[in-house]
Amino acid sequence: MSQSDADGTDRDVIAEARAESERPGGLAGPVSEWRNDDRTGDTRVTDSGPTAPPRSLWRDRNFLTFWSGQAFSQFGSQIQELAIPVLAVLILNATELQVGMLSAAGVAAFLVVGLPAGAWIDRMRKRRVMIWADAVRAVALTALPLLWWLGALQMWHLYAVALIVGVATVFFDVSYQSIIPSLVRPAQIAEANGKLQATYEVANITGPGIGGWLIGIIAAPFAILTTVGTYLISFAALLFTRDDEPERAPEDRAPILHEIWEGLRFVFAEKLLRRIVGTTATSNFFNMVSTTMLPIFLLRELGLSPASMGVIFSLGAVGGLIGAVATPHIVRWLGEARSIPLSSIGFSVVAVFLPVAAMVPSIAFPLLVAQGFVGSFTVLWYNVTQVTFRQRITPPRLLGRMNASIRFVVWGVMPIAAVLSGALGTWLGVVATMWIGAVGQLLAALFVLIGPFWSMRDLPDTEAPSAR
Repeated sequence: MSQSDADGTDRDVIAEARAESERPGGLAGPVSEWRNDDRTGDTRVTDSGPTAPPRSLWRDRNFLTFWSGQAFSQFGSQIQELAIPVLAVLILNATELQVGMLSAAGVAAFLVVGLPAGAWIDRMRKRRVMIWADAVRAVALTALPLLWWLGALQMWHLYAVALIVGVATVFFDVSYQSIIPSLVRPAQIAEANGKLQATYEVANITGPGIGGWLIGIIAAPFAILTTVGTYLISFAALLFTRDDEPERAPEDRAPILHEIWEGLRFVFAEKLLRRIVGTTATSNFFNMVSTTMLPIFLLRELGLSPASMGVIFSLGAVGGLIGAVATPHIVRWLGEARSIPLSSIGFSVVAVFLPVAAMVPSIAFPLLVAQGFVGSFTVLWYNVTQVTFRQRITPPRLLGRMNASIRFVVWGVMPIAAVLSGALGTWLGVVATMWIGAVGQLLAALFVLIGPFWSMRDLPDTEAPSAR
């Protein structure tokens, strides 16, 4: 599991917010009252009168429309992440280096267009960006089963589709991480994050298992059509979602390079955030070195079926769901600041299980499930905590650029790591490559282990002066 920001993501808490506290009751500023919004069935803030208790998002039709579309999209993406490597390894007989190149193609966009994407997205309506991204992903993925059916599918087609889908995903994810404040009230951001993250973890659990079953029944290329369908459902849901985000005024726009630099400066000027980014980027790099070889290890060296591979991923992902539920309680008990180094110890140490499983094939299945379970749990604990911190300290006008800057660093290292993994796998072999990745992940936690987190209980609520 990567911390995708971090972001493990990829696989992180899916929303960036305004500079209010995301904790329950964390409203800042003047006393306000909430009035009903007939368009959404929810409430909005005015500047007079007492504060009414927040209503549950279960009663917000607008958010439920958005949430349902993203639930299908997350489920479909899990099938895609299983089906494309299976297609490469079992149908096109990809080599270690080719698998590395394919993994790199899928995340290269974060390195190539990640920074300007953030600046562009801060100038646009984020919901519209997501709509276009869903359409591009659906069209690109449809090409794979069509080419396979025509008998023309080659590895370079997979590379091309992975690159196109990756670029669309950059724009989708950065927008997705910044749209929640325009959909719900400030006091509901934590609830929205929890619902989206829990849904993502349910998709992690069910998606790979069902994907493996589909691949066994209808073959990997046609299983990808399931993902296409879920992206189209997300597309439709976004069309019916309404948001309160105004377009940024033209006079508020600086030259693109200046805006990119402003986002980077904000991220790296804040000392706590800088340490978190260091741990996340290092962990993602070495995690990619290890896991790029995982499809070859499972499907070729262990001889497992795609269905068994999906079961391993699904059982491991249960830890992420439990982590999403348990994190608020753990944070209240231990504190936000201490949760950062403690969770990083967990996902760094458990990474060693992966090469150990490769060395002891007789117990590989339970070890891989345990590695996925503990890794998912601790990554969720880490991501929920650190993203909530980022949400509080980031000014609204910098949300897209802050997100893109962090993604550029913590995901931008992944295509480099994937290519390196393919080269190391060809030169040293699969197991040796996994060991290199595991040792590197042990070092990743040092950025937050050696720092001020242990002496604090809670992380700051506002932007540090040095980051302004």
